[in-house]
Amino acid sequence: MSNLLKEQTLILAKPDAVQRGIVGEIIQRFEKRGLKLVGLKLVKPTPAHIAKHYLPTKEQLEGMGNKTLESFKKYGKDPVKEMGSDNPYKIGEIIHKWNIEFLSSGPVVAMVFEGLHAVEMSRKIVGSTIPANADLGTIRGDFSVDSPALANKNKRTVRNIVHASGSIPEAKREISHWFSKKEIFSYKRADEDTIF
Repeated sequence: MSNLLKEQTLILAKPDAVQRGIVGEIIQRFEKRGLKLVGLKLVKPTPAHIAKHYLPTKEQLEGMGNKTLESFKKYGKDPVKEMGSDNPYKIGEIIHKWNIEFLSSGPVVAMVFEGLHAVEMSRKIVGSTIPANADLGTIRGDFSVDSPALANKNKRTVRNIVHASGSIPEAKREISHWFSKKEIFSYKRADEDTIF
């Protein structure tokens, strides 16, 4: 059971969260759920650092492109006119570039949370990557209404407040990219025996 309680995930409060002063609220959401904060720092990442964080695969780029194409269809927009292409991969490359630009545009609060099903629980806490589709009660649902339609019109990424690792392998890779081992701490929360 103790190994299950040691699952870790990376959470990034993006520049929009830092600039809006809601980092404390974000941390509180995870802690109230029973996840333990074991790593925390404020950083100004470089574009090169962010490029290594995202590591785009063909599947990821096409996935972003297809989501964007769905948004264009939903709002009756022409992807060729708006993005210069209707190829999902090429659109994904453009969005990837916007992601790097935005995440390196200002300070970011990098956090490591630990606990039972930390990756899965964190994804529920943050909500859908498209804030307009995120349920109320999630971080994105409560603090952002941005949409791909507006973001694409303004030639920028969707401002969705936070990043949360999508899988355990991804979390391990991302944590080691943002934190050294000495920056992650082990301790017992006062309520751990009650929660588990």
